[in-house]
Order: sequence, then structure tokens, then C-alpha cells
Amino acid sequence: MTASFAPSSWPALAPAVRGAAVASVRAVPLAGMPAAWQWVLRPNCSISPHQLLSVYLSLCIVSLAIAGVCFWLGATYVLGFTGLELLMVGLALVVFARHACDGDTLTLMGASLLVEQRRGARTLRTDFMADWLRVEPAAGQGSLIEISGQGRSVRVGRHLRREHRAEFARQLRAALRRLPPVSEPASAATPAPHRP
Repeated sequence: MTASFAPSSWPALAPAVRGAAVASVRAVPLAGMPAAWQWVLRPNCSISPHQLLSVYLSLCIVSLAIAGVCFWLGATYVLGFTGLELLMVGLALVVFARHACDGDTLTLMGASLLVEQRRGARTLRTDFMADWLRVEPAAGQGSLIEISGQGRSVRVGRHLRREHRAEFARQLRAALRRLPPVSEPASAATPAPHRP
């Protein structure tokens, strides 16, 4: 996991969870907006889609070359089995690539927490008022983290190791407690009494 922090008016959060499958935990300053915290929870990917395609194509070339030699020497069935094998490996890599970008992104900006959950081609977005949120384990110690409020709930932390989910929940609660107070609109403020 990596952690990088940009200048912010908020106090620093607790230290980042070491060894978790978190791509990044960073503070995001936005021009003209209050400071925002963003947590990106994704599995660590050790190979890019371009590299994966290169490896698969090189596997195809080597396997088909060996199968071609076997076919030329009279073992005709080897070519068919090689084609079946490469098809199955290709399908497995497509399934892997489809879910390589899965993850949860939590963005706390002002008094709003936006939770984006990506699963394959679908992205589910849930917006919460951060003042009224509960952050708890969904079923017990080490389970997914349930964020609930305003009659809605989502579970995050699928890509965090079980032993690091509690620390992430503490970081999220600490950030929610440090929300700047919501100021009243100027028209709703009551004037101070006039003293003679």
C-alpha cells in the first residue's frame, strides 16, 4: 500500500494500514472547496492489461510452434488440444481482466461521503450525509465494513485483508469526526441583541 498526502487544512489521519491491499489513501485538496479525503480500496495488480496480452500472445506463439512440430511429425491430435488449451487460458484471462479494476472509492468532501463500488462493468454510487453515518463491522470482527445512514447501507473493504479492516474503519470514523462544522446560512442566523 502507498500513502501520499497533499497539503490540507485538516489534521492528519491515523497512519495508513501497512500490508493491506489498498492502492492509495490520500488527501485531495480541491480549489474553492473544503479539503477532501479519498480512500481507494483495490486489489494490488502486478500486471497491466497490455503486459497480460503480451504474455498471452507469446504463450500462443510458443505453444502453436510446438504443436506444429508435433503435427508435422504425425501427432495430429496435439494441435487440437493446444487450440483448446489456448482458448481456455484466453477465457480465464478475459474473466481476470474484467475484474482487475474492481474496488471501492470513498470520497469525503465537506459533509458528504460518496461511495463508489466497481464490480466488472457496473459501478454503484451511493451518496451519504456524513453527519449521520454509522461505520461498523457487518457481521463481526474482520468482516466487511458496513456504512449506513439515511435508510441506506453499503459494505466496503472486500479488497482489504481481514486483519486490516478494523484499522481502516477507525481511519474513516476519525475523518468523519473531523468534519468542519456546518455553518448556518446568513439569512437563518439570529441577530445579536442590541445593548444600549
